[in-house]
Amino acid sequence: MENKDKLHTGQLYLPNDEALQREQLQCLDLLHQFNQLKPSDLDGKTALLRRMFAEIGEDCYIETPFHANWGGRHVHFGSHIYANFNLTLTDDTHIYVGDYTQFGPNVVLATAGHPILPELREQGYQYNAPIRIGRNCWFGANVVVVPGVNIGDNVVIGAGSVVTKDLPSNVVAVGNPCRVLRSVDERDREFYFKGRRVDV
Repeated sequence: MENKDKLHTGQLYLPNDEALQREQLQCLDLLHQFNQLKPSDLDGKTALLRRMFAEIGEDCYIETPFHANWGGRHVHFGSHIYANFNLTLTDDTHIYVGDYTQFGPNVVLATAGHPILPELREQGYQYNAPIRIGRNCWFGANVVVVPGVNIGDNVVIGAGSVVTKDLPSNVVAVGNPCRVLRSVDERDREFYFKGRRVDV
């Protein structure tokens, strides 16, 4: 089995393979183009994202700079997704994000990992595990999600959290490591922030 075939299997592989690197650099050239566009060039940004991503729905907006190991090649975005500055997608394998999800500044979704054994790392080995994020989630600033994590629908993750395990739907989760703090419930229909009432 060639290195390229191992990208999406979870097996150890060598990412410095020449054929892989050639393909990856083509993706990174598109990413560079995207990051050079004027913020006002909305049509240009949308057109490039459609070329860069595996899938991307309607009304998605990513602030620049945007970073991705494969320029979005293995990223599957639904519709109405917003990402603030410095979204980093280590998209060596697939990342799935549901509709209406929002990312604060400096969020990292990392699918790539390296073996604990020093001898394997020294040889350059890597493995990848996909990340799956549900619909209508909100990630605070500086959240990190590690390889292989699944996150349900309607999840809010507090700023600075490091998500190392799966999270169910309809929860607020915080911390390092990230843990469920509480459920999304009826209080959230009445109050949106520190006792401030929902008035819309």
